[in-house]
Amino acid sequence: MLRRVDESVLSGSAGHSEHRLLQRACISGIGVEVPEHVITNDELVASFNAWVAKENVKREAEGLEPLPGSSVEFIEYASGVKSRHVLVPDGILDPDRMTPRIPERPDDQISVMAEFGVASAKKALSDAGVEASEVDMVICSASHQQRPYPAIAIEIQKELGTSGSAFDMSLGCSSAAAGLHMAFNLVRTGAQRRVLVVTPEVITGHLNFRDRQTHFIFGDASSALLVEALEGEEQRAGRFEIVDTRTWTQFSNNIRTNFGFLNRAAQEDTSSVPMAGNMIKQVGNRVFKEVTVAGHKFIVDFLDEHGHKPQDIRRFWLHQANARMNAMILKLSFGHDVGQDRAPTVLEELGNTAAAGAIVAMERTHADMKPGEHGLLCAFGAGYSIGGALLRMM
Repeated sequence: MLRRVDESVLSGSAGHSEHRLLQRACISGIGVEVPEHVITNDELVASFNAWVAKENVKREAEGLEPLPGSSVEFIEYASGVKSRHVLVPDGILDPDRMTPRIPERPDDQISVMAEFGVASAKKALSDAGVEASEVDMVICSASHQQRPYPAIAIEIQKELGTSGSAFDMSLGCSSAAAGLHMAFNLVRTGAQRRVLVVTPEVITGHLNFRDRQTHFIFGDASSALLVEALEGEEQRAGRFEIVDTRTWTQFSNNIRTNFGFLNRAAQEDTSSVPMAGNMIKQVGNRVFKEVTVAGHKFIVDFLDEHGHKPQDIRRFWLHQANARMNAMILKLSFGHDVGQDRAPTVLEELGNTAAAGAIVAMERTHADMKPGEHGLLCAFGAGYSIGGALLRMM
């Protein structure tokens, strides 16, 4: 059904109130690319503790307090993560390096991030049965971008052969949900016919593997969603109609990365830039408490706007960051514990794959849903930021 809307609301103008018809839109294709290489908690802890042992010899000589080691038990209690898939394992477990070894590529070769994005994008197009040339726009929406320009999205556009335009955007771990929000509104207003939202997360390249609080959290994955207009009362069996999307932000320093182009300008010696203090860092206990409350409120309020309670939703695909956090958000929303069938997780196997995680969970666990059943995609992260999408199986 086409919905009538006041155009002044869409444009932000309070002038004339010319009416337009909003088109229905669906997710016609989902694609996920997970790297084959796996690093277990045992391997990660062994590497971290080997580095700590060497570091503590230096600290003892300098009269400093020793650094605490890590353990598998600590990691699994704190996050629920048991392993993670990584794009490039070489270098990560080396106590003298502890970062992936990813050589720079010449400018005439496809970038690492674009290549990863293209892999999931091709799967989404194949799932939808749509040729790349039929796509009007590509949005590369990820928590980290490899470079400012040329936009990674434009490079993906070139490699795929899509038409129209492309641009990058980022909203921390809410990036894929925010990209979906943007794509949905572009399609339903008729500005675009088909929009491909690509989320390649090579997050291990920005992770400080020497930080006890964060070294175990993240893994790599790439996801893609094709958002497409529906004609009239058209129904596409097995696809999700997008009922509505929403985003919310509130500034917080509790999850932060400071790496950027001004780092060099802050140094007296501009030949090198210290990395350790500029990579991902977070105040875990504050993030847990504050995002749990904000996530619960977002979900309940968003569903209430559409006449739903949490109990009406067949499946929840929440941000794959922390098993205990997700369990608490759902318990607050439902009033009781919620199991894997209602709210499946993939972080035990994959770790936190940043903005791609909720899409990976949805791709793996939506095929059994029946027509008319609803699902809620909801991701939250740095900013603070939250993005959500209410979906109905057709």
